[in-house]
Amino acid sequence: MSLIEIKNLHASVAGQEILRGVNLTINPGEVHSIMGPNGSGKSTLAGVLAGKTDYTITEGTVTFKGENLLALEAHQRACAGLFLAFQYPVEIPGVSSMQFLKAAVNAKREYRGEPELDAVKLLKLFREKSKMVHIDPEFLKRNINQGFSGGEKKRFEIFQMAVLEPALGILDETDSGLDIDALRIVSEGVNTMRSKDRAFLVITHYQRLLDYIVPDHVHVLVDGRIVRSGGKELALELEQSGYAQWQTETVSL
Repeated sequence: MSLIEIKNLHASVAGQEILRGVNLTINPGEVHSIMGPNGSGKSTLAGVLAGKTDYTITEGTVTFKGENLLALEAHQRACAGLFLAFQYPVEIPGVSSMQFLKAAVNAKREYRGEPELDAVKLLKLFREKSKMVHIDPEFLKRNINQGFSGGEKKRFEIFQMAVLEPALGILDETDSGLDIDALRIVSEGVNTMRSKDRAFLVITHYQRLLDYIVPDHVHVLVDGRIVRSGGKELALELEQSGYAQWQTETVSL
């Protein structure tokens, strides 16, 4: 059974249609990448799947683990196993990173009918996962993303994902603004999490990220539709030719 199945998904913002019939199926264990020009709908798709309220769904269905994803609130989607790593993680002054993660972990466990983790088990979990993305455990004593560099914010996003262990990790241009060392560290964290039961949807402008997180499938999103799908070689082709050919072709769709 597929992990997530998106059928004919249409979505708009402030009356402007952005997604115009997206179809995509992701199976457990797969890594899919979506590439496309600015304004093509990549981040809109990520936001719609995560349950952001800015968007209006006008048509289509999304089934996640056999359940109607669009009927769930954002926190229910997260508890069900969906995680979104933001392109621009925000600072949240006054909210401790450790307390935030403690609340998130135990909310997810409660959703699944599992007992809360006590402080000792939580600290052990945080230490184990911090090693995965080379993040200093001292960061957990700071407020969420406050005073973090761009690379540290992205690593903290991957750290959150490692702690929460989602079934589907969505990375919305996580490579944006990263230098080569930070990109490698973030990618290592994602690759460490790859498993037969977990899938990833990696949204990016650039092929360079896919040198580190090698996808099973690459999709080209243009004008709110997936116009082409292929393997890693498609990303290499896009690196050479850009998106102009796909934008021309989508006019006839």
